[in-house]
Amino acid sequence: MFLKIRSSKPEVKGVTHRKRKKRLFPILCLATVGLWLGYKQLQSHFVQPEAIFVLGGHKNRESFAAQLALKHPDLPIWVSSGSPQHYVTQIFSNAGVSGDRLHLDYRAKDTVTNFTSLVKELKEQGIDSVYLITSDNHMNRARIIGEIVFGTQGIILKPLSVPSKDSSEPVEKIIRDGGRSFLWLLTGKTGENLLPH
Repeated sequence: MFLKIRSSKPEVKGVTHRKRKKRLFPILCLATVGLWLGYKQLQSHFVQPEAIFVLGGHKNRESFAAQLALKHPDLPIWVSSGSPQHYVTQIFSNAGVSGDRLHLDYRAKDTVTNFTSLVKELKEQGIDSVYLITSDNHMNRARIIGEIVFGTQGIILKPLSVPSKDSSEPVEKIIRDGGRSFLWLLTGKTGENLLPH
């Protein structure tokens, strides 16, 4: 009668190899995200925007956009759900910006729908890059949403922040609206009816 004794070394190697893979996965994910963000940063640095896209609703954003429009007289201006029409028109008129360059859209109910309500129209106009104008405290969320909604449709963002005295938005809001943007990609719906009112 012979007894076979098996070595446990191969199993230990397999377990060690799996543990190493598990540790590498988050590092690879972070590296991938880091490379993607670096690429987007470089891309936005070198792009020459074809339009000005304003997340409206604050006089400072609209005034900033009017001044930018003077420096770029060939660019159309899109204001998404901004101040009342007569007020926005007056801001641009007072700055000396022609009204025929101004496109006002009031379909958006929130930041996600600022992007989803206009992406198709911008693509139909052949616009592949935009100056993204919003307040500095709002830019992180706007940029995440914009990269998902506009970026997946081939529209490059060049963000320009308007200084504000408000504190930065909470990370939870950024994650929530990033998720809503992915929901829009998958279903065409933004989930705006899920938001607390």
